[in-house]
Amino acid sequence: MRLLILGGSQFLGRAIAAHACAAGHDVTCASRGLAGPIAAGARFVRIDRNVADGLAPLTGEDFDAVVDVSRHPGQVRRAVAALKRPTVHWTFVSTVSVYADNRTPGQRADTAPLREPAAHDVEQSTEATYGAAKVACEKAVGDDAFICRAGLIAGPEDPTGRFAYWPARLARGGEVLAPGTPDDAVQFVDVRDLARWIVHAAAVRLTGTYDGIGPILTRGELLAACASAVGSSSTFTWVDRTFLEAHDVKRWAGPRSLPLWLPLPDFAGFMTRETSPARDAGLTSRPLAVTARDTLDWLRTSNGPVVGLSADEEQAVLAAWHAAKAT
Repeated sequence: MRLLILGGSQFLGRAIAAHACAAGHDVTCASRGLAGPIAAGARFVRIDRNVADGLAPLTGEDFDAVVDVSRHPGQVRRAVAALKRPTVHWTFVSTVSVYADNRTPGQRADTAPLREPAAHDVEQSTEATYGAAKVACEKAVGDDAFICRAGLIAGPEDPTGRFAYWPARLARGGEVLAPGTPDDAVQFVDVRDLARWIVHAAAVRLTGTYDGIGPILTRGELLAACASAVGSSSTFTWVDRTFLEAHDVKRWAGPRSLPLWLPLPDFAGFMTRETSPARDAGLTSRPLAVTARDTLDWLRTSNGPVVGLSADEEQAVLAAWHAAKAT
């Protein structure tokens, strides 16, 4: 294929380019080039999608497939107008944040209600505004495309430091603060598995809307598998939502957070998506242990980001928990 990636210089975009190049495709990455280097073997074209004629450097180019990862509706509308043709397979990478209902487990991409689309471009400031922007992007792309609603993406080169927190923390060993209960659901996808599926979808010209996420695990399974993969002898102290929130422990991501933790029942459906349609369409998932080991190796060799509770913050919360239990 002659594959155009609108982006391609960071995390998922770079993983798509790397897999496509390894598979022998002719890959062009078009972006401002500010997020990082493109994959070896890909061709770089500098564009600026924030201006009306920003796609002009691609004029006259001919592609078999396009992959767009943007979150800005205006950028997506301009790309569709300039590049989308009946002969071009179109992939838009969306997000599970488009869904309006995060409480109901087991929802499917083809029936779950969506947020109202954003009327204008918005910054990725909250889940709601980000999701609304992606809904508007999906509508701009249309129904004859492959829309991949990605869940939490994990693995090497993750700039968010979310999943990476756990292999890094478990590698230190000792008593680990774990949020909620061991039975809470967790769902993610390795960036390399998602990239492989997106390239496969372009090759077979798959269309339709799918949730691009791996199988549902429990948090206990996740932490145990990560600990085993990195050779840790950690013990887990499970702490409930009320106590964590009272001690200013944040959810999901960012400083002073326990990454991948979403309090129940508010988010009982966010990481329990029914993804059998994606697996039937070719999405495969490598073992969790591989993702954990490879992520930790990348962290150690590249000094990649780990974002969450610091060691001192974790110890302070654990000490307060044990003191409360002793009274």
